[in-house]
Amino acid sequence: MATPNYRALERIVKGFANHRRLQILDLLKREPELSVADIAERLNIGYENTSDHIRKMAIAGLLLKRNQGPAVLHKLTPRAEAILVFCKKLQ
Repeated sequence: MATPNYRALERIVKGFANHRRLQILDLLKREPELSVADIAERLNIGYENTSDHIRKMAIAGLLLKRNQGPAVLHKLTPRAEAILVFCKKLQ
């Protein structure tokens, strides 16, 4: 059996270990492909703060980005969808 890569796992967990990031994941589950501005507006949080959370989530492999003109749209990866299922079980 392979030894788990704990650093990689830590990076993934840090990607969603924040209430705002969980809100963003939940929002993108309901409304796929939103821009940072759309996410910030819907969750009533600052653009810079939202952008920072999105960056950390992308590094963790939780979000995919797609350019559409001047906007960058974000959607969940299969890993993020699995994390949402896991989090719902914890509630």
